[in-house]
This record gives sequence, C-alpha cells and structure tokens, in this order.
Amino acid sequence: MRCPINLFIALLFGLCALSAQADDADAEVTVYKAIQFAKPDNFPLTLDIYVPKTGKKTYPVLVVYHGGGWLINNNSIMNDFATKIARDGDMVVANMNYRLLVDQNNSVTMNQIVEDAFGGLLWVKDHIAQYGGDPARVAITGDSAGGHLTAMILLRGRQLESDGFAGDSLGFNPSYLPAGKTAEQVAQEDGLKVQAAVLSYAGFDLYTRAALGNFETDKNSFWKFANAEARGLFGNHINVKDNGDYYRAVSPIYFVPKASEYKLPPQFVHVGSLDTATPPAAAQRYVDLLKAARQPVEYKVYPNKNHAYLDNGCNWAGSCFERDALWPVGDIIKFLNKTLEN
Repeated sequence: MRCPINLFIALLFGLCALSAQADDADAEVTVYKAIQFAKPDNFPLTLDIYVPKTGKKTYPVLVVYHGGGWLINNNSIMNDFATKIARDGDMVVANMNYRLLVDQNNSVTMNQIVEDAFGGLLWVKDHIAQYGGDPARVAITGDSAGGHLTAMILLRGRQLESDGFAGDSLGFNPSYLPAGKTAEQVAQEDGLKVQAAVLSYAGFDLYTRAALGNFETDKNSFWKFANAEARGLFGNHINVKDNGDYYRAVSPIYFVPKASEYKLPPQFVHVGSLDTATPPAAAQRYVDLLKAARQPVEYKVYPNKNHAYLDNGCNWAGSCFERDALWPVGDIIKFLNKTLEN
C-alpha cells in the first residue's frame, strides 16, 4: 500500500506485495512466474511472462519495467496492467524485475539498475519465442522510474561497454548478454533496438531533478521505508557537484539524437494533468526535444489524473487502476497495435 508524499521522488514510489507462485492471471491469460534471466553478483533477477490463450502462433511483445523510485517495489505492482495488456491487447507481456538501490546491502548503483534493464530486454529477445512472442515485434514500456529505464533503453542502449562505468566513457554492460557476444558487439548490432515504446509519467533528468534535490538525503523518506541509509546514486564517493557526468549519463533527456543521425522508434508519452511527481512540463520538455529532432512521438496529458495510475489497486496519489487506467491502457493498446502490426 502506498503512502502520501509531496517529494519529487514520490516519483515513482509505492509499496507492493511479493508474488512468488506460478498461476493463471485469469481464464484468458497464462502466467509464467519468476523466470530467472540473470544473476549479477549472485543476485537473482526474474521476470513474469503473460501469454494470451487465444491460440495464435505468434504474438507481439511488450516488455514492462515497474516504478518505485529505484528504491522499493517489484514487478508485482504491474500485475493488473500486464494482465490487461495481454488479455485485451492480445500480446505477450514480459513483466521485469531489476535490482533496487537498496539491494546487495544498499550498494547497487544507478548504472547497474540500467544494466539490469538492458539485460532483461536482451534476454526477452533471445527467449520470448519459446512463449509465443515475436522477437521482431517488441515494444518497451515503464511507468515513473520504469519510464526512466524505458527511455534509457531508447537513448543509451548503444552506449554499451564491457567495463561499464569503470572507464572514462561511462558505458553500460548489460546484466545478461547473448551467448558468445560482448557488450560492444551487441551495441554494434543495435541489439537493444525495439519497434515501439510507451513512456508513462516517466523521469527524464536525474541530474537536475533528483540529484540536485533531496533524493540522496534522509529528507527522502523512502530510504527509511526501504530500511536503508540515504546515500548517493553511485555510492558515497561520487557526487553531483564533482561528478556531474555520472548523473547526466543516466539522464536520457541529454541524449536525444537527430533523426538524421539515428531514427528512434515511435513513442507514446503520457502523463496526468495533476501529476506533481513527474509533471506534464517535464514530459513536454522531452516531447519537444523529440519533435525538434524529427523523431516520431505522440503525446497525451490525461485530465484530472495524478501519478501512478497504472499501478495495482489504489495508492497514495489517489489513483485507482480500475477507475483511472482504463482510458490510458486503451490508448496504449491502440498505439501498440498500430506500431507492431505485421
């Protein structure tokens, strides 16, 4: 259950229950639970796969990254969303986990979270055909912090390096790599390329909004909720004043390419008009950059909706899935049907 919060980093937060057993989401969807896709530093990373029971030979695929401010939550917060997309959208859904900052004794860094998101997508592309998914028709989506990770795939998914952030160029080494391939080879092949993306009330700029705010201090009460001591996104020896390049490297807003240099897939960006955690102005800035770069984008502000309207149940923001998600989910399905058609 989520709690009210006025901080920007409420961004993304909510409390959720763990879901551990395999089951059917409903009579129309089969769910494969807790499939391990990687084990960075002996930390198991899992996903759930939702498959419609409509009997098609192959389905388009949607990969989902949950929100939670990179501090709390797991993929179960998106169970209702994943079920509805699989059932009503007639597509295979991969609902992903990734490490949180507080995992591994509160030592995980933001670039490692991004590497988990990258690795999860690469695993899906390698294995989703076993579940009826078409690896040539893959879209990605995420809400709040998950929206940030979705944008990172689009805008930083070619900055792959085997040494990760250890070198001066601050690249990413995915937690999962296809057999026999290095991070550099995946980058050269554009292995993280997708056919469409949906960014739901996403975070875009950790440099100016999170790092320069209170995220890394005990004023962000969600460190307490996560039972962890507040610290920097990259540990206590890296800070935004002296190491701004680290923070910009994980802020997708700084890396929108011109379409003449690299064509991004179509994007659907949406946010609620009442959202103060990831406000419409932030989404509008990102959309304006895409349009200026001649990248394909659709944008919608939903009137009288707050943050986190795609999460299960009802939450701190006053959003309830059954009431507030139906209109946006319908639009998401229409967008995906249009962009992922054969």
